[in-house]
Amino acid sequence: QVRLVESGGGLVQAGASLRLACSASGDVICITAMGWYRQAPGKERELVARMTSGGSTQHADSVKGRFTISRDNGKNTVYLQMNNLKAEDTAVYYCNLERYQYTYWGQGTQVTVSS
Repeated sequence: QVRLVESGGGLVQAGASLRLACSASGDVICITAMGWYRQAPGKERELVARMTSGGSTQHADSVKGRFTISRDNGKNTVYLQMNNLKAEDTAVYYCNLERYQYTYWGQGTQVTVSS
């Protein structure tokens, strides 16, 4: 079993930056990928950014150039650096981990951007 704990969300003004962190614990060997998804009220959960165990990354078109995913393998932690935040980025952000045939989710952290 894997446990994911997210941190770093908050309330900021448009143009500000936030850095989200997600730490994995438990059975963390053989992780395939980790990433970030977000879900705004009334909308479906969408991929924000994802990083494979090999280090390749992908970012949603809506966040390219503003958000960057990174990792600290020694701490089993993945980060999401969010710059130039916009009101449309307001959502609950969820950490995601893939391992074997299983997918794990964090509890989510709220990001609210005021304009």
